[in-house]
Amino acid sequence: MSIFTLQSVQKDFGIKEILKDASFSLDATDKVGLIGTNGSGKSTLLKMIAGLEPIDGGQLLVNSGVNIVYLPQQPDLDDNRTVLEQVFADSGEQMALVRQYEQVSHKLAHGQGDADRLMSQLSHLTHQMESTGAWELETNAKIILTKLGIEDFEARISDLSGGYRKRIALATALLADPDVLLMDEPTNHLDALSVEWLQDYLNRFRGALLLITHDRYFLDRVTNRIVEIDRGDLYSYSGNYSYYLEKKALSEESAVSSQRKHQGVLRRELEWLKQGPKARSTKQRARIDRIREMQSQEFKQVQGKVDIATPGRRIGKKVIELEKVCKAYGDRTLIHNFTYYFNPEDRIGIIGGNGAGKSTLMDIITGRVQPDSGTVEIGSTIHIGYFDQHSEALLTALNENQRVIDYIKEVGEFIQTADGTQISASQMLERFLFPGNQQYSPIHKLSGGEKRRLFLMRVLMSAPNVLILDEPTNDLDVQTLAVLEDYLEDFNGCVIVVSHDRYFLDRTVETIFALEPGGNIRQYPGNYSVYLDFKKAEDSAAEPTNSSANKPTAKSTAEQPTASVTPPTAPTQHSSKPRKLSYKEKREFEQLETEIPKLEAEKVEVEKNALPQSTSRFYASAAAFRAVGGADTNN
Repeated sequence: MSIFTLQSVQKDFGIKEILKDASFSLDATDKVGLIGTNGSGKSTLLKMIAGLEPIDGGQLLVNSGVNIVYLPQQPDLDDNRTVLEQVFADSGEQMALVRQYEQVSHKLAHGQGDADRLMSQLSHLTHQMESTGAWELETNAKIILTKLGIEDFEARISDLSGGYRKRIALATALLADPDVLLMDEPTNHLDALSVEWLQDYLNRFRGALLLITHDRYFLDRVTNRIVEIDRGDLYSYSGNYSYYLEKKALSEESAVSSQRKHQGVLRRELEWLKQGPKARSTKQRARIDRIREMQSQEFKQVQGKVDIATPGRRIGKKVIELEKVCKAYGDRTLIHNFTYYFNPEDRIGIIGGNGAGKSTLMDIITGRVQPDSGTVEIGSTIHIGYFDQHSEALLTALNENQRVIDYIKEVGEFIQTADGTQISASQMLERFLFPGNQQYSPIHKLSGGEKRRLFLMRVLMSAPNVLILDEPTNDLDVQTLAVLEDYLEDFNGCVIVVSHDRYFLDRTVETIFALEPGGNIRQYPGNYSVYLDFKKAEDSAAEPTNSSANKPTAKSTAEQPTASVTPPTAPTQHSSKPRKLSYKEKREFEQLETEIPKLEAEKVEVEKNALPQSTSRFYASAAAFRAVGGADTNN
């Protein structure tokens, strides 16, 4: 059964036609991913369905009694409310009962008023809360908020960052128990654990779902249908994102083949016309009319993709060297005794929970923030390109009335790409999917994703040889991300990425730095999926340690230093640069990924047979791995 239906809907913003003649319906069991390039109209379509944006033509039919909840990219919250008050804002009677119960409980606990009367009030409120489901609502709210990384339920909204505001809005939307959830980039500002929890939650969600997201793993695991906006038209694919990619490639191949066939037939028919047939029979006149009709037929070209071809710059041996860097804010230590020497071929992914210090580390590397102690040295040939996660807001605040092309010309009117081609700023904008009419419009008319893409273009045009990407996937469309990933594979320089996007990290990095409580930074070889495998192996190895702390083997293992980029006890940290791995160590390092699962299986068998000698071998191998990981700081 359809919950709502769009019939021949049109939307035009003057400089861009968003929807031409779009028809689309959402069924009660649908979980739909809405995709398209930045600026194609994805967010506008959600707003139209939510009733926040007018429709220029056609109609939207919604079944009566359907509860539609919309989660925007930038939610509007009341700064004067607490977290719980904001989450319960639309709960009406339930929220009022919860607040009354808390107030009466507080008075009773502090001896404020007649105890018997207060107990009577509590009894009455308890009965009301049970009958209205207020108890369950409060419990669910606290569970959801905790899963999203929010633990201070009495914090004022005005004191929270944009990321935490988005999480509170997400919790509010989930608690509304809607028939339809419209979600615009729900995974932005969520760490990997929160994204996985949300993924599982939406898989169990009984209502319909229509969401926009750049997270391709999320699309694959949550959606059962993909709808694409392509230059004003809607195309529907029954399946997840992987299925969409297969069918999209086939449809583009078919379209190209049909266009070639059409052009071949038209060419032959035009040659016939040039011969000037002597007789003009009815049959010939019909043929001439058919040729004219073929000439007027239009084919939609294969959708353009961002073409990243930017200038290169030589990079020397000395890149960026951090020596015993420490940074704290108040009593909270974000970075402790961190030493690392980046090399020209590094592909580093930095992960950690919200507030762990990832952006602070990036700011220290780029010189925006000074460390409390330690040194940061940057090589003389190094030019850093910093794609800040707050670039869109900064760009809008400083340049909202500036024309798009003028913003790019500040970098250069002409640039020479890596292949030696000289192109103009206008041509470069076209490669980044900014057509001529958009290039002379003010920046404030661009969508959030288009502003991010414009800022990315400016960063890359400056020819960096060290590229720092702080949450690059936020608000960039999946098509642009795929091209950016290909670009980074061939980038001649050092790449440092801060991201929660599992797919992006798997495609672009070769080493993971994990920020842990207390300011420790641990290094793991491989991409994000390999990191998860290592963590599972470590957790499995730690289980018998926790339950058998009195065993000598477990105790000695527990006392081994953790696999950190800067082990406090490493002697090389005091006098020289961290050493390179020997050939033998590198070979051992490469074999660890396959060796650890075998050792885990052996450990299980050993525990059954109670052979402490083999168990010690497993722990010794795990300790050796951590020691090698700690030493690998300057490959």
